[in-house]
Amino acid sequence: MTAALTVLDPGLQTTVQAGPRRAARHLGVPASGAADPVSLALANRLVGNPWDAAAIELTLTGGSFRAERTLTVGIAGAPCTVQVDGRSFGLHRGFRLERGSKLALGPASAGCRTYLAAEGGIDVPAVLGSASTYLPAGLGGLEGRSLRSGDRLPAGSASGVEVVSTPDALRPPWDRNWTLRACLGPGGELLTEAGRALLFGGGWRAGRAADRTGVRLERSDGGTLALPSVGSLPSAPVFPGTLQCPEGGAPILLGPDSGTTGGYPRIAQVIRADRHLFGQIRPGDAVRLLLWTPDDARAVLEEKATLLSSWIGKDFQLD
Repeated sequence: MTAALTVLDPGLQTTVQAGPRRAARHLGVPASGAADPVSLALANRLVGNPWDAAAIELTLTGGSFRAERTLTVGIAGAPCTVQVDGRSFGLHRGFRLERGSKLALGPASAGCRTYLAAEGGIDVPAVLGSASTYLPAGLGGLEGRSLRSGDRLPAGSASGVEVVSTPDALRPPWDRNWTLRACLGPGGELLTEAGRALLFGGGWRAGRAADRTGVRLERSDGGTLALPSVGSLPSAPVFPGTLQCPEGGAPILLGPDSGTTGGYPRIAQVIRADRHLFGQIRPGDAVRLLLWTPDDARAVLEEKATLLSSWIGKDFQLD
């Protein structure tokens, strides 16, 4: 298939991402998929694609591309400058690229990941039910790897789409502070009252150890969570949004590329309605956890999914 975009500058880490893999966890294959599926869905909506169509996920530093044919693109996620042959464009509105034009996305001014969707979707083969790139195993995307300068990306047939803009109510505010609602996990009973107050009392930030696998949380005051020694625990299921606590007392928030099982205590689980925010946490950002009940988590999920589906489409799912 003829290329639609050629990568000129791939930036720090740019991959092809789509919806998650939902039927391979029993094989030890994580969900992967877009680290921020809401931003992926909003970008795809701008160009008339299904919400989980394959698009380009750029991390922190942006990147640049050359259009190999005329096509409509849309950009959502972490805010950045967008220029086409020196002309400025904004996020959250579809626009046309003419053949030969150069599209440049600058560094994210807040957040971590920006999504570039092309009309028809980036056309790469699905592996185990998804076109998403899973870097640790080299699966999906383009040859299972990050994009490189010179890569040529095909896209689906361009049928022409109505130019639309994301409603203001669905454009998230951006800063360097994140609030994540979480329920206690199976290991939550290991937390003392003081430990629970520390975990849900603020003062956390994302450490330098942060990627699509997970983000290690640190306290600005240098403190750690103290859990009673439980020895070696048997491996148990973990999911994106699981908060594990190793012996060192610095919790790890698991992301879409995390493994399917783990042996550290699972002290909390970020609710599904907030899980997509993981993809926008960058090193140094403040992270506050709020203790939530399962009933309240279900109610919030339904409310948020209904709001987003009204614009993105009834098939949209908050994973």
